[in-house]
Amino acid sequence: MESRLQGDERLDYLVDESLKIIQSPSVFSFSLDAVLLSRFAYIPIQKGKIIDLCSGNGAVALLLTQRSNAQITGVEIQERLSDMARRSIVLNGLEDQVSMVTDNIVNVPEKLGHGRFDAVLCNPPYFPSANRKDHNENEHLAVARHEIYCTLEDVVSVSSKLVKQGGKVTFVHRPQRLMDILSTMRAYRLEPKRLQFIHPKKGSEANMLLIEGMKDGKPDLHILPPLTVYGEDGQYTEELKTVFYAK
Repeated sequence: MESRLQGDERLDYLVDESLKIIQSPSVFSFSLDAVLLSRFAYIPIQKGKIIDLCSGNGAVALLLTQRSNAQITGVEIQERLSDMARRSIVLNGLEDQVSMVTDNIVNVPEKLGHGRFDAVLCNPPYFPSANRKDHNENEHLAVARHEIYCTLEDVVSVSSKLVKQGGKVTFVHRPQRLMDILSTMRAYRLEPKRLQFIHPKKGSEANMLLIEGMKDGKPDLHILPPLTVYGEDGQYTEELKTVFYAK
């Protein structure tokens, strides 16, 4: 498979210089939420199966290879993005560990099987798609950010089907959707276990959350200390750096 850059694509480092990723400003670039999701999630370390839904250009799947030797599958509906992810996988020599599936996530349980994965991760579209005039004019970005091809319920339902009994499912999302997330997770037998709010700076409202659920787990939710991204100097906080550069 060719891994050379196409169009306005560029080659960036993924957090540090150990991984490279193909990005495009007009198609997709990974952001902090992908890094935090990859660091927060429970994953098997040596063997097992992990699946990353709504994988974009593969940032989460690539980052997980720094923490695990398990097999990792990324799922992305947009062919352009999944092609970028595949070329990044090749660039990093990870073809034996990471693979990509190009499809709508709602088709994945029938394609890959129910209860086959030890861990499911997802950085889903954050915004309901009812009002199309609010969508980004860029189709690639609109699909990544708005619930055009999959809703929150789809994401939770699919994750529940894919994960093993007792396995873990982890999402990154917006705090405004918290009640929807919690009620939908319970409706699909994913008991919330860990919740952490991310704040852009001290004293500001949270603008991101990380949440982990267990398939058919017992009620026992732990709310972790909040994580602040930027200090007064506008630089990453030490606590953020600890998470950001952890492997």
